[in-house]
Amino acid sequence: MSRPAISVKRVSADEERSFTELWLSSRVEAGISAEVAARAASEGRVATALRREDVRAYIATTEGRPVGFAVAATSPFSSLTDNPCVTIDQLYVVPEARKHGVARQLMTAVTLYADSRGCDQIGCNVPAQHREANRFFARLGFSSQVVRRVTSVAALRRRLGQDESGHSSLEALLHRRRSLRARDRASAGSRLAG
Repeated sequence: MSRPAISVKRVSADEERSFTELWLSSRVEAGISAEVAARAASEGRVATALRREDVRAYIATTEGRPVGFAVAATSPFSSLTDNPCVTIDQLYVVPEARKHGVARQLMTAVTLYADSRGCDQIGCNVPAQHREANRFFARLGFSSQVVRRVTSVAALRRRLGQDESGHSSLEALLHRRRSLRARDRASAGSRLAG
């Protein structure tokens, strides 16, 4: 039995609804609640991203049914270099279409996009816990270049020992001690004068 033909094209206004439905499925599969994902889509996050000049989105279909998408963006590899790089922000294939060549076809479209932009490198963002995705990219020659770690501002502030104003606990303690000493000196001076 032969595989159904896979068609990949850039997301246009005609495919935006199908793309959004796939994007919602990918968010829910990633553990985001359906309500939160739907709210993000209804607030225009997807439509805004698709209209950005530096973003390119592709949708894959088999037998007229949307089965996957890729979203890539062009930017320098790092803020200290001028070399442009295409970064794959998201690559998603519906579960029943996986291992049928859909992701490879989407990657072919991203590669052609990188060539058209004059990029020598393609990067990707892959969650560390997604073994299959990491294996897929490794088989295509992607190597681990950096480890991107993320935390919330509040958690980092706690770890750094800062209060809400951004001052460290030590700075706050020293400030309080100086204030108490100044008050003590002022009150001792007024007692001696009286």
